[in-house]
Amino acid sequence: MTRPTPVRRISSPDGGMSEAVRHCVVIAAGRGSRLAGDGSPKPLFRLLGLPLIERAIVTAKRSGLENFIVVTGYDGVRIRKFLDRLTIRREITLTHVVNEDWSAGNGISVLKAREAIGDEPFVLLMADHLLGPRLLPELLASPLKEGTVRLAVDFNLRNPLVDLADVTRVRTEGGRLKSIGKQLEDYNAFDTGCFVCSPALFAALERSRERDDDETLSGGIRVLAESRKVQVHDIGDAFWIDVDDRGAVRRAERALIERLPKLGDGPISRYLNRPLSTRITRRLVTRSVTPNQISVFCFALSLIAAALFAVGGTLTLALGGLLAQLASVVDGCDGEVARLQCRESAFGGWFDAVLDRYSDAFLLFGLSWHVFATQGSALVLGVGFLAITGSFMVSYTADKHDSLMKTRFERGEGRGFRIGRDLRVLVIALGAVVNLPFLALSVIAAVMNIETVRRVAAARDARAPA
Repeated sequence: MTRPTPVRRISSPDGGMSEAVRHCVVIAAGRGSRLAGDGSPKPLFRLLGLPLIERAIVTAKRSGLENFIVVTGYDGVRIRKFLDRLTIRREITLTHVVNEDWSAGNGISVLKAREAIGDEPFVLLMADHLLGPRLLPELLASPLKEGTVRLAVDFNLRNPLVDLADVTRVRTEGGRLKSIGKQLEDYNAFDTGCFVCSPALFAALERSRERDDDETLSGGIRVLAESRKVQVHDIGDAFWIDVDDRGAVRRAERALIERLPKLGDGPISRYLNRPLSTRITRRLVTRSVTPNQISVFCFALSLIAAALFAVGGTLTLALGGLLAQLASVVDGCDGEVARLQCRESAFGGWFDAVLDRYSDAFLLFGLSWHVFATQGSALVLGVGFLAITGSFMVSYTADKHDSLMKTRFERGEGRGFRIGRDLRVLVIALGAVVNLPFLALSVIAAVMNIETVRRVAAARDARAPA
């Protein structure tokens, strides 16, 4: 489960802390004709099963923002009806602002939100921009002086996710914005469409409209930049993309899929299971299937595989092995669907882990029963017992081990070799397919218990005083 980042505070000029950033304005008023075709307005376009505006709002909520002001215009009735349902489903506080003049510059949409914001600072987002989980918390962690705006910028001019023909370009110098515009030739960064703002932005937008006849958000930012009032925040390698056309949709889908693997993935998950499961997940996210339903389905596959093991016979043993490996592959889809649809939950992860432990027990017991029925040796029972207990202990110690792995990876010491359920089920499957079930049990019994001892020793050494 992704926990909300604590609400950030903006520092006042004297170094003290002023009001917390609670508000988030989301601009969803434009027509977005380049994404037309499925009959939905652009904010409701489904990317990997989730509407763009829902993904934007959920990302902001997880960054600690509490109150959402969504400015709608084109096809606003449909968008507002969707958002009304979303507030209930996602437990979100949301205020509708209608911009009847939506065909004008996007600065007008920002001005329309002025009354709902009042004199408080706010985050400004675009409904069609996807942001990685790090970007907003890091932007909000940086202090902002009163009367200024902070813009998140991408200094990676070779970012493959950026459409150079459409992106807003910026020129920065000394941590401040010097110029901004889509046609800017002398630039060193890209505008990500993500801002944290003081109410001074509203006056700047009005001045831009009156002085320069410019109703765009960039026009207001230029006015502030003239007085050195626009700070820039380097997003580093944080993920972002403007989903503006079909090409951007394909790039966004590919990027989100590529980010599904977890640091704790073992080698079998990383190189075998995950490439297969993500292909399945791409199809599941567009259907009405929940992550918990996928978990139950995988558990059912494991039960069938265990039953085939216990029945006896070479053919049923091999078929059970194939089903066990299939269940292991599909078992990655529940978490992938949850992450792609922003539906991760503590219960979902716990429920999946419980079913995995039951699946392991049934698979290993079924394999042990098969060998015992064939050989009738008490040794089989002992090896089967060690295989089951070793598997449970490896799973039990996984959290501590993964936290140690993460620390070492962050220090640049590499991923290491993670022994987990992916390897265990593959050994079971291979042993069943090649008709060497006792060898598979013996390998699991030895490897899992040795790995448990190794993890205990590693945890002890990690806590030892320097």
